[in-house]
Amino acid sequence: MQNVTVIGGGTMGNGIAHVFAQYGYEVSLVDVSTEVLDKALSTIRKNLDRQVAKGVLLEGEKASTLQRIHPMTDLREGAAGADLVVEAATEKVELKLKLFSDLDQYTPAHAILATNTSSISITRIASATQRPQQVIGMHFMNPVPVMKLVEVIRGYATSDEVCRTIMDIARRLEKVPVEVNDYPGFVANRILMPMINEAIYTLYEGVSGVEEIDTVMKLGMAHPMGPLQLADFIGLDVCLAILRVLHEGLGQPKYAPCPLLVNMVTAGKLGVKTGEGFYTYTAGSKELVVSERFR
Repeated sequence: MQNVTVIGGGTMGNGIAHVFAQYGYEVSLVDVSTEVLDKALSTIRKNLDRQVAKGVLLEGEKASTLQRIHPMTDLREGAAGADLVVEAATEKVELKLKLFSDLDQYTPAHAILATNTSSISITRIASATQRPQQVIGMHFMNPVPVMKLVEVIRGYATSDEVCRTIMDIARRLEKVPVEVNDYPGFVANRILMPMINEAIYTLYEGVSGVEEIDTVMKLGMAHPMGPLQLADFIGLDVCLAILRVLHEGLGQPKYAPCPLLVNMVTAGKLGVKTGEGFYTYTAGSKELVVSERFR
C-alpha cells in the first residue's frame, strides 16, 4: 500500500497529507479549490520548517516530503490509483455520501475508503458504496503532525482485515491507534463535546467568566487548554454540528447544544478561523484576549 489520496485541503486534510508524505507515501491531495490547495501546501511547508528547526527532520527529508504531495482538483484523477483514500472534507452528511459514492466508482476494487469524520456514522457513509467492508473511520487529531492519537472506527460491516490494515498504517505513521465502534461521537467527541457544552452553559448562566472557566480546567484538571479556548480552536460550528449528531443519535437532553453556542454560530463567531469566538484573535499575536462580548 503506497498510494494515498487525501480529500480536502483544509486544516485536517493538509495535516493528514503532510504525515503520510513524511512517512514515504505518495499522496494525491484533492480539493475543488486551487486556492485551498495553495494554502495547504504553504501550511505544510511552514510545518515542515518547524520540524527542521526542532531537529525532527533533515532539510533533505523536508524536500522529499513535499515532492511526494501532488495537489489536484479532479477527484476522478486523484482517486484512480489509490490504495487508500482518507476523506477530510467538510463535516456534512450529504457531501460525504456523495463523495463516497463517487469514490466507490473511481477507485480500484482493492482500495480502502477511510473517513476522518469526527462524529458522522461510518455505517451510514459506507451505505453509499458497494464495498462497506472496506469503509472505515480514521479520525486524526488536530494538529495532525503533532498529535499521536488516531481513532479507528469500525462500521457495522468493516472487515477485520481492513481494521488491522488501518491500525498497522497508523503505527507506521508513529501514531497510536485506538479501535472503537460506530456510535455517535465515537469516544473522543462523546466525552469532549459535553464538557465543552457544559463550559458554555457555565458561561451562559453567569456562573463565571471565560478566563475563569478556562483557568479552573487548566490549573484544576491539568488540561493544556481550557474548554472555551479549545472550542474556538476546533471551530464553534464544528462543535455545534457534533453536539447535534450526539443529540439526534442518542436522544438524550444532556447533549442539547447550549443556546449561546447556537447564537454565536448563527452570528458567524466561529472562533479562531473567523477571528472571534470566546476570545479575539489577531494575526501574528499569541496573546489570548477575551472577546468584548464576554468582558
